[in-house]
Amino acid sequence: MYDSGKIIAGLLVFVSIIAFPFVYNIGADIVKPEPKIDTPVIQQMAVKQCVEPKEFMRAEHMQLLNKWRDSAVRDGNRVYVGSRGDHYNISLQNTCMHCHSNKKEFCDSCHNYMAVKPYCWDCHIAPKENSL
Repeated sequence: MYDSGKIIAGLLVFVSIIAFPFVYNIGADIVKPEPKIDTPVIQQMAVKQCVEPKEFMRAEHMQLLNKWRDSAVRDGNRVYVGSRGDHYNISLQNTCMHCHSNKKEFCDSCHNYMAVKPYCWDCHIAPKENSL
């Protein structure tokens, strides 16, 4: 082959370009965010609990919000009964964001870390940040 040098050089350049992001990030310290739950409303609560236990909310909050959306919009049901038997209004803005008013520190930090773009704010008005 007369062009073997060009082919090998081209392959080396190609592999270098493809491998660069992986090699560049070796040893990079990516800290898992810890959601900030120190809002004024939460601080004033005698018993600090969400509509469901923390472990459930961390893993399943999007499924719960989808279930709430379907229940409220499609079925007209506006009350959610939690696993502990408590009743809550089905409302992202008035139930969830009432306590978790720090959207940037609570929602956005984890969503950015996980590289997800939730579509909640396509329909809902994004809350104004409450200063502590």
